[in-house]
Amino acid sequence: MSESGRHMSEIGLDGVTDRLKNSLTCVEDGNGVEINKPDFRELDLGSPVSPLRNRPRGFTATTTTTTTTTTTTSSSSNSSGSGSVSGRNGSHLGPKKSESSHSGELSGSVESSPKARGFKPGHARSYSSGGITVNSPPLNVLPTGNICPSGKILKTGMASKSSKTDVLGSGTGYYGHGSIMRGGAGVKSGGGAVGGADAGATQTANLRGVMAGDTMKRGMLNTDPEELKRLGNENYRKGYFVEALNLYDKAIAISRGNAAYHCNRAAALIGLKRLPEAVRECEEAIRLDPSYVRAHHRLGSLLLSFGQVEKARSHICFQGHQPDQAELQKLQAVEKYFGKFTDARRVGDWTSMLREVNAAIASGADASPQLFACRAEAHLKLHQVEDAELSLSITRKHEPSAGSPESKIFGMLSEAYVFFVQAQIDLAMGRFESAISAVERAGHIDPRNIEVSVFLNNTRSVGRARTRGNDLFKSERYTEACAAYGEGLRRDSSNSVLYCNRAACWYKLGQWEKAVDDCNQALTFQPHYTKALLRKAASNTKLERWAEAVRDYEVLRKALPYDTEVAESLFHAQVALKRLRGEDIHNMKFGGEVELVSGLEQFQAAISSPCASVVHFKAASNLQCKQISPFLDTLTTKYPSINFLKVDVEESPAIANAENVRIVPTFKIYKKGSRVKEMISPSQEVLESSVRHYSI
Repeated sequence: MSESGRHMSEIGLDGVTDRLKNSLTCVEDGNGVEINKPDFRELDLGSPVSPLRNRPRGFTATTTTTTTTTTTTSSSSNSSGSGSVSGRNGSHLGPKKSESSHSGELSGSVESSPKARGFKPGHARSYSSGGITVNSPPLNVLPTGNICPSGKILKTGMASKSSKTDVLGSGTGYYGHGSIMRGGAGVKSGGGAVGGADAGATQTANLRGVMAGDTMKRGMLNTDPEELKRLGNENYRKGYFVEALNLYDKAIAISRGNAAYHCNRAAALIGLKRLPEAVRECEEAIRLDPSYVRAHHRLGSLLLSFGQVEKARSHICFQGHQPDQAELQKLQAVEKYFGKFTDARRVGDWTSMLREVNAAIASGADASPQLFACRAEAHLKLHQVEDAELSLSITRKHEPSAGSPESKIFGMLSEAYVFFVQAQIDLAMGRFESAISAVERAGHIDPRNIEVSVFLNNTRSVGRARTRGNDLFKSERYTEACAAYGEGLRRDSSNSVLYCNRAACWYKLGQWEKAVDDCNQALTFQPHYTKALLRKAASNTKLERWAEAVRDYEVLRKALPYDTEVAESLFHAQVALKRLRGEDIHNMKFGGEVELVSGLEQFQAAISSPCASVVHFKAASNLQCKQISPFLDTLTTKYPSINFLKVDVEESPAIANAENVRIVPTFKIYKKGSRVKEMISPSQEVLESSVRHYSI
């Protein structure tokens, strides 16, 4: 499984023994429901067992590490009371008229720079509030959440490309001129605790609360929208995005027609990772002032992150104004990769498609549900179903309204494409009804798309073939059921559930070679398909292919370590294999109670068993031995393939001396007569962990 698949969360296997009892000749109806459950006592050497659901693999959610620094208060005395922060060294890209009309917009902070305030670079400042003194970092370090000019943010070392994750809208980029750092820690922290001390962090949090609360109190009592905007900018520069947003909201409520207020609100929303809302605010600012350059650039950067390259270009390269070079380079890179993965999909080169899609995401289109759907489709075509599901799950964290409803990918409306890929994954996993529902939604969104229409008809046909096969199987008409499942496979040749269901028919018909072949096909498309592996192991047992059966059951033991029936099937296959090879099997046994050993020869014979042997050296008078003995009895049930023994050192001193036992309780684990582990007075958790390790 690839690295991305390892970040998925584990789902427990509940009731595995009950399902295990009936797997061999049951088929799935696509919803986890088993049909036709006969008795399996017909098996000679242990029964494979129920069609367990395919065991999903888990995933971690990847977190983005953010760097927190102390925020610095910056004066607004140079802003002529407007609350504005000027752009690059005080210059703007727009014409003079636009500059004056939007003097309060958020952009790169010059006022707080060391040169502007007369401070020396590298020197720290301090200030106090409420008896608390907070030291700021050196002034050549940007405060968390500050507004940075385009292209300069990465020079500070506060954000790194390596912190980019697959979570939509996260990463280390920025959105247009004056945009805040994505992934910054400004929302969480203020200054002070640079050294990481708990006390400093608490003081910083308290100070932030005092400062933010004071600003909000002043804002709530104010009815001047320009003053509210200035207070909002002050909070924004400190990374207090929620407070800034509330102040901008109040300014907009008083003066709805001011484009700068909406553009500033968009910046606060970006800081809060509410990107779709930020898009709408930028659009509103442009509606109010079509020549508002900064709003165009900010909107273009947001649209690029959503993969809307054509619309992004019209705003980043706003007519008559110089585009930001960093954003322009990102746009050109994403456009290049779009063309490459589109060509790769057209010819069915799924490996190249996956590579180019990943490159487009890494280049800046990291909030695009369509690109994550593209990645999911490529994984699916490469038979990496778990990775496909993981990639598609990322799209669900994103609002569909963020993208343009008219945008297309591969000639299909973008929103329809996400459902189209979902339907493909559902069909591959045997979720037939869900697949039909998803592709019908895609067809409703884009009714004229031929690819969607063809897939809808095909999915319905596969679903009907599965239903007909299940009905015939329940009627014990196994040959006809095979034909029905085969009809479905002609339309969907990679459907692992249909292969596994047909294998059940072959098994019932005594055609175990064909059952093994179909199980191998199912495992090709779903390598961790437990049910297919169970049926394959049972068929190999019927064919007396003991080496193959042992390998199958050993894999199942790792997947289902507590399942006694799998353990028993493995044991019987091991016995048969040893008998076939002419090896001694008279000492092999399966499960049972803890056996008391009193003689040295008996002890040596017992630990020579091919199975692992756990020996409890105890004394009847020892309290710890009495306490752990009942737990050992439970382990015999959970791990029946282990040989459990006990030796009373007071009654059998010869064994204790031979094994150099001086302290009780002592546990030793042997394999084929050799000691592999020793534990003195272990906890129950340590003891079971060791037993589990040597049981598989």
